[in-house]
Amino acid sequence: ASYAQQIGDDYYKPFLKNKAYETGQGPIIYIDEGHQNFHTKEGRYKAFSNLLERDGYRVRSFTGPFTTNRLESGDIMVISNALNVINVGNWYLPNPSAFTKKEISIIKQWVENGGSLFLIADHMPMAGAAEDLARAFGFEMTNGFAMDTLQRGPSIFSLESKTLRKNEITMGRNSSEAVTEIASFTGQAFTSPPEAEPILILDEKHANMLPDTAWVFNGDIEKYNAKGYHQGAYRTFGKGRIVVFGEAAIFTSQLAGENRVRFGMSHESASQNYQLLLNIVHWLDRRIPDQ
Repeated sequence: ASYAQQIGDDYYKPFLKNKAYETGQGPIIYIDEGHQNFHTKEGRYKAFSNLLERDGYRVRSFTGPFTTNRLESGDIMVISNALNVINVGNWYLPNPSAFTKKEISIIKQWVENGGSLFLIADHMPMAGAAEDLARAFGFEMTNGFAMDTLQRGPSIFSLESKTLRKNEITMGRNSSEAVTEIASFTGQAFTSPPEAEPILILDEKHANMLPDTAWVFNGDIEKYNAKGYHQGAYRTFGKGRIVVFGEAAIFTSQLAGENRVRFGMSHESASQNYQLLLNIVHWLDRRIPDQ
């Protein structure tokens, strides 16, 4: 019920220090809406698309299946919280892939040839729906819930605690774009291949909870310590680039419940989240080079 009450916050407009492009002059970013996605351009990812459009990018909805010709008409593909049709409104196991084997092969080849993919898959059932696609790039999703066992509210990742990794994405194009602390809102845990560089690293406070129904944590569910697992990571893949995140609200700005409580980028603990999003897109766009 609480998820049904989430709405996008259209009024969230953080200050942009140094726009990447003049309005409407940047590359095309597609946001996938062809796979029962929980987050869409004009829906729960409205603040996401607004921010990138203010940075000069041309953000478009992408409906229907992935095909080679259609992918080649864009520069960056964002997939956030896709679902298999059987899990729409039914957040319990099983959670089959949201993508056909043919689609996975097509998007893998597209990235290998130089495309840029931003794959975001939250806690179950979304992680399960993206598991096969993530594995094609060497990432292993766990289809659970990464829960902070010591406090309620957002999980805080920081350079100080070494849970936020210092790298070209977190440092940005210059010192004014560097991020030192990021807030995450539950999500999942995943492992990354050796070729990948982590961004967010879960610590010993986090447990990976693996229920058979979303948000139902009975005493006998499988769970284990999530220390060392990732919630954000990136890598080059052939000529292309991919960023993977196990949490989607981190890049939203939403109002939840009857009291319209803010969470996502507009949450009081998440003041640097928007800059991380910009840095990720700038890296996918190659405005931030590999080091």
